[in-house]
Amino acid sequence: QCPTQLNLSARGQQQASRIGALFAARAAPIERVLSSRYCRCLDTARIAFEAEPEPFAPLDLLKTDPAEKAAQLAAIMAEIRGYSGSDNLVLVTHLENIVALTGVTPREGEAVVVEPQGDGLKVLGRVTF
Repeated sequence: QCPTQLNLSARGQQQASRIGALFAARAAPIERVLSSRYCRCLDTARIAFEAEPEPFAPLDLLKTDPAEKAAQLAAIMAEIRGYSGSDNLVLVTHLENIVALTGVTPREGEAVVVEPQGDGLKVLGRVTF
């Protein structure tokens, strides 16, 4: 129901295009793209990676109930840890999810590059577009 949601602005569309261009310029092949089911995330993924993302409910805005939130974050971590592809896995989600998973507060249009480490994620870098 995109008309009832905050949608991707023209600036957001430009940022998504730049994200895709940077991945392409760095020859960073993408094997799989998972996205929140929110329209702005799905649109970001489509524009950036020119592919249809897989809607992944745990990437939606975090639940307010602590037990539901913990389960949601655990599902994201399980997906990351279970990934065995040869190319990159991209997750398109919301600020609060990124903060909860990494402790990093990215700027609008910024990517956080991570790898699993122990029970959490190790931030390898941040890329602003």
